[in-house]
Amino acid sequence: MSSKPMLCSFKTCPWVQRAAIVLRAKNIDYDITYIDRDNRPDWFLKISPHAKVPVLRIGDNDALFESNAIAEYLDETVAPQLHPADPLTRARNRAWTDYVPTFASAISTAAYSDTEDEFTKKAAKIAEVFGKLDAALAKRGNDGPYFNGPKMSLVDAAYAPFLQRYTFMDRLRPLGFIEKFPHLKAWRDALLAAPAVKASTVANIEAAWQENMIINKRWLAKFVVAENVLGAAAA
Repeated sequence: MSSKPMLCSFKTCPWVQRAAIVLRAKNIDYDITYIDRDNRPDWFLKISPHAKVPVLRIGDNDALFESNAIAEYLDETVAPQLHPADPLTRARNRAWTDYVPTFASAISTAAYSDTEDEFTKKAAKIAEVFGKLDAALAKRGNDGPYFNGPKMSLVDAAYAPFLQRYTFMDRLRPLGFIEKFPHLKAWRDALLAAPAVKASTVANIEAAWQENMIINKRWLAKFVVAENVLGAAAA
């Protein structure tokens, strides 16, 4: 990659974070531009067919959209390769990566509930998706800490942002789900401790996420300590 790429993002978008983790894991020097989701500039709309982030701008004439396409492109063009070399293992990784939208939806729909009753009903569905991942991790035949063993891969980058969002939600309103799935919990803990994941967001990401709850008037916002959010935002 001859010139520095530029990643377009909203400040708390987990799908952009997926791309940022890959960039960090590969030690790619990149710029990041934060888009106002309520006032998306014309130049951005020209390179984002669905008016969504992430978009990775490459040079003056090329841009990629959709987090999976961006991750695959980076893995094919910049060493080290994060996808497993073995074709069967790589296919299994891709299959579990295809499950990310279902996994993400279970977490995000609960987090953005408007009432306690809605939150309780939607949060109950998280255990099902957690169980599927925990079973897959139990069968992988390695000691971790990542999905394929000691090396971070694209499937790790795909799940890390949503396991982080679950953790933010769980700290506001403890659910006790992930503790029932030891393989998933160990994976979550390893991912959130990984340098590439830690460096993939704005500073004070948890406070920024909480601020989103307040701005959007979600039920979980009632558990946010507003002073902490304001203090972190000012830092």
